[in-house]
Amino acid sequence: MSAAPVRVRFAPSPTGMFHVGGARTALYNWAVARNSGGTFVLRIEDTDAARNKPEWIEGIVNALAAIGINDSDPTFEGPYFQSHNADRHRKAAQQLYSAGRAYYCDCTREQVKERTGSEHLGYDGFCRDRGLASKEGRALRFRTPDQGETVVVDLIRGTPAFPNDAIEDFVIARGDGSPVFLIANVVDDLDEGITQVIRGEEHLSNTPKQQLLWEALGAEPPVWAHLPVIVNDKRQKLSKRRDKVALEDYLSEGFLPEAMVNYLMLLGWGPGGDQEILPRAELERLFRIEDVNASPAFFDVKKLTAFNGEYIRALTPERFITACAPWLTTPYAPWRPEAFNQAVFESVASLAQTRLAVLSEITSYVDFLFLDEPVNDEDSWNKAMKAGAADVLRDARAEYATAEWEVENLKAVLVRAGEKHGLKLGKAQAPIRVAVTGRTVGLPLFESMEVLGRDRVLTRLDTALERLITQQR
Repeated sequence: MSAAPVRVRFAPSPTGMFHVGGARTALYNWAVARNSGGTFVLRIEDTDAARNKPEWIEGIVNALAAIGINDSDPTFEGPYFQSHNADRHRKAAQQLYSAGRAYYCDCTREQVKERTGSEHLGYDGFCRDRGLASKEGRALRFRTPDQGETVVVDLIRGTPAFPNDAIEDFVIARGDGSPVFLIANVVDDLDEGITQVIRGEEHLSNTPKQQLLWEALGAEPPVWAHLPVIVNDKRQKLSKRRDKVALEDYLSEGFLPEAMVNYLMLLGWGPGGDQEILPRAELERLFRIEDVNASPAFFDVKKLTAFNGEYIRALTPERFITACAPWLTTPYAPWRPEAFNQAVFESVASLAQTRLAVLSEITSYVDFLFLDEPVNDEDSWNKAMKAGAADVLRDARAEYATAEWEVENLKAVLVRAGEKHGLKLGKAQAPIRVAVTGRTVGLPLFESMEVLGRDRVLTRLDTALERLITQQR
């Protein structure tokens, strides 16, 4: 008998921005589905009406699409909505009650605490044999087996065993009859034919309860795989209150989706060998969920940024120009919209491409071309305008007024000006660069001057000289 086709699922709740940890979980599920010729199911767990927002649902779909997971691929199925399956959740809860696997309970939290002496010991089974009928305000609890243990087969963590007498009789339906997450999650997985549940390790504590529900409903549990937690540089779990965790934030800063995919795939898993930057298809081909490490995975922003720089440099010139477009317009661009010139930008794009770590940096590299005056960066000014800067500016300006306006000649002029005052080119060009571009770091100076043009360069050199003279008075 052949094995059932692999069906995995990604089941986020629409209660906020799309977490990078969720993105990793989705990518791992996607890789398993594609490797096996299986199916990736997207399920939106939207039963928390108080916290759900339509824009969060749209955000999930858009974020997944940004990292290449969408319905354009036959691997993808959905999205399904948990709220649409509410009747099945209720019927399953009643099925367990009818089979004697669940019972009604009217205990309050305060009563349980009074009997056990602690709010941390869990439910004490007080109503197990009271034979209460369904009534408003009475919760429905699952009757956990008294003996034995529940063994979870986990592809990453082995076979952890949970003594059944340590698992409380947990609630499966609230006092108003609405099913809780545990049973809704199991019923949805059952109905959607899920064969492998790949999710974050924070769900591991729920797994024995869910496995008991699978078995009580007469179904074979799926294979489980609980992914390692992602931590920051202090080895604390990534938190939206403390860390930048939203995938959308990284994309809006100019991290390329393909760089994000590559880096996130390596959070807990490696393809083997020394090479880490690999095409997506190769990462997916090599990925095996059994090879994921159970230890916490460090989200290293510096390493991600280095990855991103590599991916930017690998773009075709045309793709790079297109990718930069959002940052060359409002609200990112600091210049007047009418001041931007696409042809001018394209003439320096290749110079910028080799220097960017994230796409949003493009504005600081090219703003001097489109602003009426360069930015006023006081730190750059103070570093560059040392003793002798005015002499270099003055001599270079005099030659630039009539020099052939070409890169090598512009460089030769500055070499001569520097030598005249005992300065090597690196020192001599600092005041020129700051006068022309506003910063000590940027595109190659002489190529920048050539594109900016003689008149604008001379005007900026004059402005810098006037400022220096004023300061020296």
